[in-house]
Amino acid sequence: MSTSCALCGATGAVSPLAVVPRDVSVDLCALCATGVTDGPLDGPHWQCLQGAIWSTEPAVQVLAWRLLKALPEAPWARDLLDMAYLEPEVQAWAEAGLSDTEDTVIHRDSNGAALTSGDTVVLIKDLPVKGAGFTAKRGTSVRNISLVMDNAEHIEGRVESQRIVILTKFVKKS
Repeated sequence: MSTSCALCGATGAVSPLAVVPRDVSVDLCALCATGVTDGPLDGPHWQCLQGAIWSTEPAVQVLAWRLLKALPEAPWARDLLDMAYLEPEVQAWAEAGLSDTEDTVIHRDSNGAALTSGDTVVLIKDLPVKGAGFTAKRGTSVRNISLVMDNAEHIEGRVESQRIVILTKFVKKS
């Protein structure tokens, strides 16, 4: 039996936590287990996810991905999610365990196609980027978008190495 937390590596008292919806469990310390069940609060402890997301264990990757998704206000978490790659079956497992709150807001592009996190979109209009001093040109491809969960008209993506908010009416899914 492991005596260290699968996410943060803390040694000592760990207990198994099921990674739903599969019948797999991971040994976690009390702090990580609380973060998984109740949602994490941005803090230094969660920097451990920078290593956990690259674990060779799919269950650990799933938990790390879910925790990073639960920290949308933390810039480092969004950047790490942008870099992270999960195999398609592991990604589906990670998304399957999320609550249905994400389904309440549906993001649609200018043509009415539903957008999801990780999609690639193309700008259909030149967009001046406020505060960044450049214009995002029509035809620019924005890969691996993030959805702004409380606003169906906003998505986030990287253009010219800048993370910007883009209105969905100015993009089309590619």
